[in-house]
Amino acid sequence: MTACAIEPSADPGSGGPPRAGCSIAAEGAYAARLTRSGDSWYPERWTLDGPEPYAVPLPGNQPEEPGTEVQPMGDGRVLVHRTAAGRHLFSLLYPTGPGTGELPLGAVECPADTTRLRLLPPAPGGERAYALAVGPRTTVLWQVAGGAFGPERVAEVPGRCSGGAWLDRTGRILAVDRETGGRTKAVVVDLERDGEVSPLLQIAADSDDRILLADPDSGLALIRSDAPSPGRGRLGWGVLGSTLPVRFPECLRLTDCVVTPFAIQPGQALTPERCAVALRVDGAFGSWVAVWRPAEREVRHLPAPEGWLAGAGWWTAEGELRLPCATPSSPCAVARLAAPDAEGSGGAGGAGAAGGTGGGSAEDAEESAPHGPDGSGGSDGPDRLGTPDRPDTSAAPAPAPPRPVPLQQAPLARLVTK
Repeated sequence: MTACAIEPSADPGSGGPPRAGCSIAAEGAYAARLTRSGDSWYPERWTLDGPEPYAVPLPGNQPEEPGTEVQPMGDGRVLVHRTAAGRHLFSLLYPTGPGTGELPLGAVECPADTTRLRLLPPAPGGERAYALAVGPRTTVLWQVAGGAFGPERVAEVPGRCSGGAWLDRTGRILAVDRETGGRTKAVVVDLERDGEVSPLLQIAADSDDRILLADPDSGLALIRSDAPSPGRGRLGWGVLGSTLPVRFPECLRLTDCVVTPFAIQPGQALTPERCAVALRVDGAFGSWVAVWRPAEREVRHLPAPEGWLAGAGWWTAEGELRLPCATPSSPCAVARLAAPDAEGSGGAGGAGAAGGTGGGSAEDAEESAPHGPDGSGGSDGPDRLGTPDRPDTSAAPAPAPPRPVPLQQAPLARLVTK
C-alpha cells in the first residue's frame, strides 16, 4: 500500500511514482485520508470490513496542514504525522462520541534544511508504524507507533533511502531503495537483526533498480529499472527466490504514460505468474485502472470509477479488485471490479516463491536483464531477486522468516534479450 497524499505527487526526492489518494491498512480493514470541508483539512477514517463502507471524520482542535500524512492502524485509530519547525509530531486519533480523541506519541527532531521524514507504507499486523528520516548521507528508520516509549530509533542505513515494501506477513523484512554513489539499488532491512542490510536487487552496475511492490504470499515483486533502457525506467517483475532474472514485458511500456502498480492479488502461493496486478495509469487525459498478469502479454485497461481515490485499492484472494471512491453524492464508497480471466490458465506451471516461475519462450516478448558474454548475470552484481537465506535460529523457539538475498548469477535460458 502506498502512503496518503492530497493530490498525486511524486515521492519527494526519489523521482518515484505518484502517491495514492488514501492509505489502506495492510489487512484491508481500514483506510485513512486527508480531506477538507471548505478551506479546512482534517483526517477521515474509513471502515472497509463491514457490510457497507462508512467514514468517520476526525477533526482536531485546529485544521491540519495540506501536507499532513495520515495512516490507519489495525485497531481503527489513525496515525497523524505533522511537522512544525523541524520537529515531526506523531499522534493517534480516534472517535469519542461527537468529538475526536488524540493520543500524542512524541516527536522526532530533524534539521529542516537537511533531513526529510515520511511514513512508510502500513506495516503488516497494524500494530506498528514506521518512518524514514533521510539525511544527506544516511537514513534513519524510526518506529513511530506501537513502541513503549514513543518514537524509537530502529536502524541507521548508509545512503539515502526511498520507497518501501514489506516482504513478509510479520513486519520484519523491509525493502527500500538506497541511493549511494549516484546509483539506486533495492536493499533489505531486517528489523529483528538491528537493521541489518543486505542487497536485494542489482541488475547492472550502472543501473537504478527500485522495488515498487511485493506480495508475501507468492513472492511476486514489481520493480522499476533503467537497465534495459539506459536513462529510462522500465517496469519489470520477478519472484523472490526464483531461478530466473527479472523480466521487462513490452506490454508495460505505455507511451507518454506513467504506470504504477498499486495492488497484487494475494493467496497465489504456487502460481505467482497468475497473480492479478492492479496498475494506475496516468496520462494526458487523466488516470485510469489497468489489470495485468505476468503470464499474459497484454494489459487490460478499465475506466476508473467515478471519484476513485487514484492509486488506492486492494485485491481479494478471489480476484475482485476493490477501489475506494468519494463523490458528493457518495462520499464513502467502494467500487468492485472482477479481474478479467487469465488466458490459458490451465497451461502454465508456477513453481512458487522458492522454486521459480513458469518457463518463458521466445513468444513471451519480454526482455530479461542485461547479461555478460558468458550468459550469466552482470559481473558486478546479481540480476535477479534472490533465493531465501534463513538466519541462524538454533537458539530461537520458532523459525525465522526467509530473508531474500540475491545470488551472483541467473540463468537466461528461454528468455528473450534484445
